[in-house]
Amino acid sequence: MDGPWGVLLVYSPAMVFGLLFIVSLIREPRQFRNAIWLLLFLTTLCGCLFLQFGTIWMLVPIGVIIALTPLVVVVFLVSNTIVVARHEGVSMATMLPAALAVAVVGYIMLIPVLTVLKAPVWALDMAMLVMVEGLWFFASFVALLLYSWLYRMLPRRRHYDYIIIHGAGLNGDRPTPLLQGRIDRAVTLWERQGRRASLIVSGGQGADEIVSEAEAMRRYLVRDRGIPESSIIMEDRSTTTLENLRFSKRIMDERSGENSYRAALVTSDYHVFRASEYARVLGLHADGVGSHTKGYYWPAAFIREFIAISRSHMWPYYVIAGVWVAWSMLAAVASMVA
Repeated sequence: MDGPWGVLLVYSPAMVFGLLFIVSLIREPRQFRNAIWLLLFLTTLCGCLFLQFGTIWMLVPIGVIIALTPLVVVVFLVSNTIVVARHEGVSMATMLPAALAVAVVGYIMLIPVLTVLKAPVWALDMAMLVMVEGLWFFASFVALLLYSWLYRMLPRRRHYDYIIIHGAGLNGDRPTPLLQGRIDRAVTLWERQGRRASLIVSGGQGADEIVSEAEAMRRYLVRDRGIPESSIIMEDRSTTTLENLRFSKRIMDERSGENSYRAALVTSDYHVFRASEYARVLGLHADGVGSHTKGYYWPAAFIREFIAISRSHMWPYYVIAGVWVAWSMLAAVASMVA
């Protein structure tokens, strides 16, 4: 469509989703819905650009890209599984990329295989439900991947009263390289803040650990980084991310009394958004700050994060299943009446 009004009409869907994303981001950046608004905005923007500038010939390369994307994703996930298994060993966590690759292949092959096998109608209907649920799974995965990256890029405050360091595994009584990266990132932030904030080392003692993660972090801060004991607060009871934040919040509430405070949550970059979202749920005013994670470890770690976040946002799957059940019942009634 020509003219300014035509252009405005073409881009109106992208403008609506873009506005919803900006408003939601300003109101509260630590919520999952922002990821969905961002994906809808980017998707509709691409569609609008194609409507304005695209030609019929552009459909060919677009189709090729869409067709090859699953293959590229599967090859990448399998290759990453091999690399991460060599570095970290074989475990359920390191096998997650391979599991996702199998899910992608199964998703693509489900309908064709059932069709070749001449499966009954009810099986094809169930397969269609799985396809729609899978579409939401993959769409929300991409949305969270994009928004997690954007969230880490958002500007942070210049002053924090507390800096919480989330625990991770230990090598004996020493922090692992992953945990050491978190501690070093927290120290860098602490120094940039003028060394006024209190460092809360948060992490309990696992069944296979000889000291608590908090104690190992405290020793590293004092011995290796020269941080004074007076700047360190111990939280050594937590065993999960949610407990890290809940117990740390109790400590900060007790120490601050009626005074308001601001905290930073220092964890690995792939873990920043989930920790920040949990903080929002607990009513904790805090910003997530990420430490660097080795590239080969990132895919497996992020898949684990996505699964954990999805468990807190299951309602879209229930809605899809509910609509499918209602539609199936209506179709059955209609066939009986006919």
